[in-house]
Amino acid sequence: MSRVTTAVATRQRKKKIFKKAKGFWGGRKNLYRIAKEAVMRAGQFAYRDRHNKKREFRSLWIVRVNAACRMNGISYNAFINGLKKNNIAIDRKMLAELAVHDPLAFTRIVEAARKESAAKAVPVAKGTPEIGPA
Repeated sequence: MSRVTTAVATRQRKKKIFKKAKGFWGGRKNLYRIAKEAVMRAGQFAYRDRHNKKREFRSLWIVRVNAACRMNGISYNAFINGLKKNNIAIDRKMLAELAVHDPLAFTRIVEAARKESAAKAVPVAKGTPEIGPA
C-alpha cells in the first residue's frame, strides 16, 4: 500500500486561512494559529453585521419617509395606514428613494394615501422649531 501524506491538504488549508486573513494586523495575518482565530472571529462579525445591516437600513428608510411625510403634512403612521387601506404596495425602501429623489411623485402618493385615511394633520415643517423658555 502506498504511503499517504497530509502535506498537500495541510498546505491548502493554511493557504485558505492566510488568504482570508490578508490585510489583518501583525501576527494575525501570518501566524497560522492566530490567523485561524482571527478569521473565525471576523466571520462571526460578518455574519452578525449582515443581519444588522438590514435592520439599520430599514430604520434609515423609515426616518426618511417620516421626514418626507411631515413635510407633506401627514404623520408616518397615518401615511402607512392610508397606503395599506388603498392597497398601495410600495415598500419602505422605494418610498425613501422617492422621497429623496422624486419629491413630486412622493407627494402624489401621500395624496393617494390621504384620500381613504382619516389622516391626523401634522403642521408642515417650516424653518427651525421655536425653543420655549428654559
